[in-house]
Amino acid sequence: MNLLFFQLALGAYLLATVGYIAYFIKPEQKWTAPASLWVTLSGFLLHIAYFLFRWTESGRIPITSFFEAANFLGMGIVLVFLIMEFRFKIAALGSFMLPLVIVLMAPALILSSDIKEINPVLKSGWLGVHTSLAVLGDAAFAFAFIVSIMYLIQERQLKSKHLGAIFHRLPSLDIMDTLGYKALTFGWPLYTLGMLTGSIWANSAWGTYWSWDPKETWSLITWVIYLALLHLRTIGWRGRKMAFLSIVGFVFVLVSFFVISRIEMGKHSF
Repeated sequence: MNLLFFQLALGAYLLATVGYIAYFIKPEQKWTAPASLWVTLSGFLLHIAYFLFRWTESGRIPITSFFEAANFLGMGIVLVFLIMEFRFKIAALGSFMLPLVIVLMAPALILSSDIKEINPVLKSGWLGVHTSLAVLGDAAFAFAFIVSIMYLIQERQLKSKHLGAIFHRLPSLDIMDTLGYKALTFGWPLYTLGMLTGSIWANSAWGTYWSWDPKETWSLITWVIYLALLHLRTIGWRGRKMAFLSIVGFVFVLVSFFVISRIEMGKHSF
């Protein structure tokens, strides 16, 4: 039964994506953007319902399998999108953010959604704290990634001097550069806290703060990349350079999530 809420949420995101794309194609239909926003919010509420039902059914926070983790990451990205959209009123974000959510969530449908027994060491309060912080950090990085893509598209439009419908729908380069930076300053502390709480949990469970398993090593590399990105910003890096680096950083996040976590090595394998 709880899987139905997952499917309904995904369906709502698909419908909202169509609405946001229509916002680009037919600018005279001004109602499509606000309608899509409310459809997205409805999908998010269905998403939360799925999450809570599965939590109740399993007796633990549902984030220990690949299916659950993909769902949680998608939910985190939608949360960040809604916060940014209600705060800054940039409807064009939906045309880029929601397709990413769908790409992350849709493959989960072909995977087993059965609730399975977990390793006893995972039955800890640290599980929710560590994973929530880390995934919310990833969601903020996803937002910065999307804004960076939008930045490069807008910059290309300006250089080519072919100012079509996309140009008039996207924010200015300065706004997108600022939004990307805000997302990084929000996501990096969360990601850092996720790593710290994970280390504390590892010490209480295995007697060591760090064991250099593949996931830990890759997470550290990702953390260093975003730290370097934030540092470069303080010494004057802006615009195109920051956009490219933000995209590279998120590629590492995706590899960590979809590849490293699937390696049957270490404590983090699904």
